[in-house]
Amino acid sequence: MHESRTTAECMPPTAETPEAPQLLRQVGALAHQVRAATRAADHYNAQDATADRHTASWLMSCAVDMAADVAVELDGLSRTVKEQAVDAALLQRLSALRARAHQLHAAARAADHFLDQDSLEDLDTGTWLIATAHTLAVKLAAEADDSITAPRRGMPGKATELHDPTQARRVTGAGGAGKSLWGAGG
Repeated sequence: MHESRTTAECMPPTAETPEAPQLLRQVGALAHQVRAATRAADHYNAQDATADRHTASWLMSCAVDMAADVAVELDGLSRTVKEQAVDAALLQRLSALRARAHQLHAAARAADHFLDQDSLEDLDTGTWLIATAHTLAVKLAAEADDSITAPRRGMPGKATELHDPTQARRVTGAGGAGKSLWGAGG
């Protein structure tokens, strides 16, 4: 039997949180792939041709596998961070990502199931679930991106340079005395 291990579980036991942003980038990339697969499935499912609907069903089957991978990776990363007890804020962000990943996996699985049914009511349900899975994938990808950039927001040196009033006066003065940058009337 094949035993699969998450990327986080393959990290050396001495690894600390600097590995977490890299793993979050990988999970984010996979989340973007799920987003693309669900978007394509939604597109093909809206087509009239039977072959296109089969393509949508196949894409949702792929999305189910990728969504499961995202959930497993986030579970493993969360477990690793929790064992190290290093960063409570990261653990909180991971908890939210894990919840969204499991919601996405459930929606993708349900959509895949209903798309494989023969009744029109089940196909309509599958269509709605594709849209739901796509919405969850978009949110997960955005939240993964945000969780990667969250630590960067704490750089006060760069933020104050951007809003330096001295620099703003120099830029305003560069336009010339009495000239408005927006044209006449200023």
